[in-house]
Amino acid sequence: MEFTIPQQHPALAGHFPGRPIVPGVVVLDEVLALLARIEPARRVSGIVSAKFTGILAPGEACRVEFEPRADGGVRFICVAAGRPIASGLLALLPP
Repeated sequence: MEFTIPQQHPALAGHFPGRPIVPGVVVLDEVLALLARIEPARRVSGIVSAKFTGILAPGEACRVEFEPRADGGVRFICVAAGRPIASGLLALLPP
């Protein structure tokens, strides 16, 4: 699944002038929204971990891959322009 944050997104104002980047919280919000679309019966109970390893520019496509875990959680990785930009683990409530 993919998402793109438009240049006009309100979170980009001042983050950073002259070279805007998408804030990590916006990336996480998109990850949660995508997971809700593919697993509508499941609810996230927490973000166990999240690591940001790259920059996402406005207008740049970001692919999100999910990997279910045996403990009921879900690992995610976000990839933009062939490079990982974020990864982490989400805790889910039982269905």
